[in-house]
Amino acid sequence: MSLSGLIPAEVSFDAALMICVIAFVSGTARGFSGFGSALIFMPLASSLAGPRLVAALLLVIDFVGAAPLVPNAWKHADRNATAVMVAGALVGVPCGTYFLTRLDPVTTRWIISAFVAALLLLLLSGWRYRGKDRVAVSIGVGGLSGFCSGLAQTGGPPIVGYWLGRPVASAIARANITLFFGASDFFSLVSYSLTGLITADAIRFALLVGPIYAIGVGLGALLFGRAHERLFRLICYILIAAAVIIGLPALDGVLR
Repeated sequence: MSLSGLIPAEVSFDAALMICVIAFVSGTARGFSGFGSALIFMPLASSLAGPRLVAALLLVIDFVGAAPLVPNAWKHADRNATAVMVAGALVGVPCGTYFLTRLDPVTTRWIISAFVAALLLLLLSGWRYRGKDRVAVSIGVGGLSGFCSGLAQTGGPPIVGYWLGRPVASAIARANITLFFGASDFFSLVSYSLTGLITADAIRFALLVGPIYAIGVGLGALLFGRAHERLFRLICYILIAAAVIIGLPALDGVLR
């Protein structure tokens, strides 16, 4: 299949090239710091292609990339605690998907920008949940993360902020996060498929963008330990903030 055959008809070659660049940058951030890929990718890429296509594209890429991590996470995670949060995602993901399929693309982009800005503030605040273990809180956090994932694949910060604040070993916290997102991605894949968001165009486009994203993740992982983590996280924050601003629909007439 030719390169042009991998690009959806509604996406220009220049836009596809820019989406590949964005995927590389966001993948590098993910590989180094473990977060930030969707927060960078979604505002920028959805300004170049439809939010529905872009969300499906990122889901396919992430699902394929994260699937091999799930078996090890299953061994080390607190499966009972994670299952409670997954129950929230089981409701939140379809709700987010519903809004993604119903809202006007420009409205969706405004919501994505607002969500990402709010999640960036959450990351900058250093918030960690240090309250008691409560079923209602766990389900609520899982539901919020699931809703963000269903709408724009941006469900990371609430879950990360919750688990890193719990009095559990870091290895268990990481395994819980990985296992949760394995389940959340599966719910998103089912929900997106049932609503027609996983299209042949999205899958073909993933064959082009996915390897570039993977190279970025590999580069980020290679840089881990060689660069100062605080500096790199600061760069990630700046990139996320820039993505929010550049991706604003209000700037379409100026930047696009």
